[in-house]
Amino acid sequence: MKRKSFLKLLLGVTTAVTLSHAAPVLAADAIKIGEINHYKRMAAFAGPYKQGIELALEEVNAGGGVLGRPLEFVFRDDQGKPGEAIKIAEELMTSEGTAMITGTILSNVGLAISSHAAEKGYVYLASEPLADALVWSAGNPYTFRLRASTYMQAAMLAEEAAKTDAVKYATIAPNYAYGKDAVAAFKKALTALKPEVEFVTEQWPAVFKIDAGAEVQALERAKPDAIYNVTFGPDLAKLVREGTDRGLFDGRNVYGLLSGEPEYIDPLGDEAPEGWVVTGYPWQDITDAAGSAFISAYQAKYNDHPRIGSLVGYMTVQSIAAALERAGSTETEAIRAAFEDLQVTTPMGEITYRSIDNQSTAGAWVGRTTVKDGKGVMVDWSYKNGADYLPSDAEVSSLRPAD
Repeated sequence: MKRKSFLKLLLGVTTAVTLSHAAPVLAADAIKIGEINHYKRMAAFAGPYKQGIELALEEVNAGGGVLGRPLEFVFRDDQGKPGEAIKIAEELMTSEGTAMITGTILSNVGLAISSHAAEKGYVYLASEPLADALVWSAGNPYTFRLRASTYMQAAMLAEEAAKTDAVKYATIAPNYAYGKDAVAAFKKALTALKPEVEFVTEQWPAVFKIDAGAEVQALERAKPDAIYNVTFGPDLAKLVREGTDRGLFDGRNVYGLLSGEPEYIDPLGDEAPEGWVVTGYPWQDITDAAGSAFISAYQAKYNDHPRIGSLVGYMTVQSIAAALERAGSTETEAIRAAFEDLQVTTPMGEITYRSIDNQSTAGAWVGRTTVKDGKGVMVDWSYKNGADYLPSDAEVSSLRPAD
């Protein structure tokens, strides 16, 4: 072989070997986070949530990453099934080498991952599931929750309900952990504020399987002064349409947990209810610096407005990046310790992950629904600080098992 040809061959082999080794080194250098969610089953929520994550990741990595390394999310779809979520979590932590797990929307799936995380000893940031059990009755040292819980948001609505003359209340909620907790929290908070209230009926449709006609009839038969609604997604749309057609909401105060979130009110268009008191996300009118900066960045990247899921996804990355920087390590125990009393600056303002129960102090917006330009929006809203709607430390200690 001629010398020149030999040198070319040698250079080619050397380059190929170098590249084959370079890619794994770069990939291994990234800090991986396992993200488990119901991307197909709940695409209307999970899609914007993922976009919020990707926007935040771009910003974090453009700023030098975390601990001098790129931050990477490994996305997996659990089909909304607790068993599948546990299987994926195990694969992510053992085969994929992720530093921790985050995600889920449905509370039953979140509770399953939380239990598995406690058993195996890895950190789980429950970004979206709202059931109170996650941080209280089923709480554990390895599970932290980002969003305002059902207790917190229900207490905000109960505060508004207590200002009215309504005494007889009906409730309707999906028949699983989130719905059960949301009704129990509202009843507890409202009864404390207004002892004379009476709950005349409770309706428990299966999640995403509501028979709206039958539910509306049952609610009407009870003749309540006010209605507390916890349904969401397609169940909410069916309830609103059937209830409006039959006059269920006429002359009654209605309180809707999550009903003002764009994911759920946008699809209703001009059929959105008028005058409901709700928790949600009035992105159109947010003008504070941090909140508007996020909204502008999101719109610029996606040519679309953010949903509450977009905000939660963005704050998920912010929280994890802050915890890793504070930990100075990707070791589980260092991350777990770093999350305790961790303060994070977010588009909602500064939030803290309380060491007493691993619940963040992220709040929620409360306002009234109306239809404007053919779309449902929130008006007369205010932001409620989550720290103001949590039980006392003594009560939390009685609710939470000893670590």
